[in-house]
This record gives sequence, C-alpha cells and structure tokens, in this order.
Amino acid sequence: MKQSDKEKTDSRAAMQNKDFRKAINFAFDRHAYAEQTNGEDGADRILRNTVTPSNFVQVGDKNFGDIVNEKIVNYGKDWANINLNDGKQDFLNPDKAKEKFAKAKESLQAQGVTFPIHLDMPVDQTAKLDVQQAGSFKQTVEETLGKENVVIDVIQLSQDEKDQATFFADTAEQKDYNIDISGWGGDYSDPKTYLAIPDPETGSQLKNMGLSEGKDKEVKDKIGLADYKKLLDQADAEITDTQARYEKYAEAQAWLTDSALFLPVQSGGANPIFRKTVPFTGPFSFVGNKGNADNYKYVELQKEAVTAKQYQELYEKWLKEKAESNKKAQEGLANHIQ
Repeated sequence: MKQSDKEKTDSRAAMQNKDFRKAINFAFDRHAYAEQTNGEDGADRILRNTVTPSNFVQVGDKNFGDIVNEKIVNYGKDWANINLNDGKQDFLNPDKAKEKFAKAKESLQAQGVTFPIHLDMPVDQTAKLDVQQAGSFKQTVEETLGKENVVIDVIQLSQDEKDQATFFADTAEQKDYNIDISGWGGDYSDPKTYLAIPDPETGSQLKNMGLSEGKDKEVKDKIGLADYKKLLDQADAEITDTQARYEKYAEAQAWLTDSALFLPVQSGGANPIFRKTVPFTGPFSFVGNKGNADNYKYVELQKEAVTAKQYQELYEKWLKEKAESNKKAQEGLANHIQ
C-alpha cells in the first residue's frame, strides 16, 4: 500500500501512461484469473476481451467482434494475429509486456517517477474467490514485470469498508485506489450501451477511472478521451444505416482496446450446470426482460438431462436460424427508418 504522496503521484503518472497500461494488459494471465472461479477446463469459456460482447450485434454476416478484429490491426503491430472474440486468451504476451514496460519506464523516469510503482487493488476479504482472483492478478503481473518495477497491493477490506471505498463512493476523489474491479451490463441493443460508459462528458464509469463530469480536461486529453469522444460522436450521428453505425462503433471499440483504459476479463455464465430444459427453446436477449433467466415462455422440458453433444447440436441449429432471422430483419429495416 502506498505510504507517501510521492508514491501516489508516481502511480497516477504511471496509470496515465499508455505503454504502462498496455504492459499490465499483456502481462495479465486471464486464464489463470478465470480458473479461480471456473476451473481449468472452464476458464477460457468465460473470457471476454472487449467491453462490448463480441456477438452483441451483427454487421452483415459477421459478429461485432469480427469487425473489431479487422479495425484494431490499424493500431499497430501489437494487434497482429490477435483474436479479440470471447473465449480467447490472446492478450497474454510476456515479451510484449516487457517491451511496453521498458518504453514506459524510460518515459516515466524522465518525468522523475520512482520505481516500483505501487497499485492499490481493494477487495472484499469475505469474498474468497475475489481474493483468489486478485492474488492471481498480482502474481502474474509481478512475475512478468518484476516486483522491482510494479507491486500490486491487494488490500483486503471488510465488505462494508470495500463498498464504501468503491461502489458507494460519491466522487472520483473518494475512490482512492488504482485498480477498480467492476462490471457492466447493456441496457439496450446497440453498442453505445457499452461504449458510452467512458464518454469524457457523460460516462457512467468516469468516477471509477478517477475522473469527473465537467472536470479533469487535462487528464482526459492526456489519456486520449477527446479522440475517443470524436469516434463516439461519429458513430452516434449515424442514424439511417445500422450497419454503418455498428462499423463506426467497432472503430471506437478498437480504440478503447488499444488504450488499455479498461482490461476486460470475464463475463457471466459458461458455468457447468445440470438442466432438463431444452436449450434455445426459450426467448433470448442480451438486454431487457427476454434475457431474464426467470422468463419461462416457450421453454420446453425433457426427461433426461441435457448432454454436451445435444447442446452443441442445438446451438449450431440456433445459430443458423438466427442468421436467417437477422437477415430477414435487416432487409425489412429499411421500411422502418425514415
């Protein structure tokens, strides 16, 4: 835990350095992190690499994540041969992490920053799996970058203390730590529902980034949020062509991924379950009541438990039917937009 104002100033400078953030990103073993809750075999199944789910919307016959993959290669060699779709462990690259860190360290030392950088990571001490995941994050980052360079200080608090310091904190100033563990679920079926959360003017996650609405312009500009805002505005201005709109939001997602301001890790679901409800007979939606697990309309039952083989067969059938349905809906969309 940081003991002096100098350590706090140094950690703030480091977190505002893009190469430093990317070094953390490439050093972070997400598989090991997810393994703490989902086991070795199920770890990769819950991995998420982008803020927006890779299959949240479709652009033609491609998922949103496929378009992001096409866009992000324009952000440099770091992104060559990387697949950002869900379930992939393509970020982890110790050599790349060390390369980025060396560049960041040279720049930060020129500013008078002293190493190691201490990064505070609060965690609820009663949530044992959260503690294990925080420990996994600490271990992989420190092993790759070296404790002489980066120290992850996992601060175990009571549930109330942790909530007061994080979730219930009213202002960015009250969030006196470096690494925030939080989640987000979409409210409507458009990429904006995810990508607007770090909007430098109105973003709901600004506080968790240590920023405030209407303030901190210098810092926001330094970390590139003015550029991100332009991409958001360009996408949001496209209201007549849904496909073009999603393409532009994919560009915004590519920028956000390259910035390493957020380090997506995992999504809900993908846990082993025992069920006798026939897969894909009920309604499905990423957002709204139709995506609620308590919505039983159309759900069918069977006598035997669902097997992995049956699930996979029904999943492939569902994907085919969904593609046909999406195509039909897209063709009819022109009649509804003026």
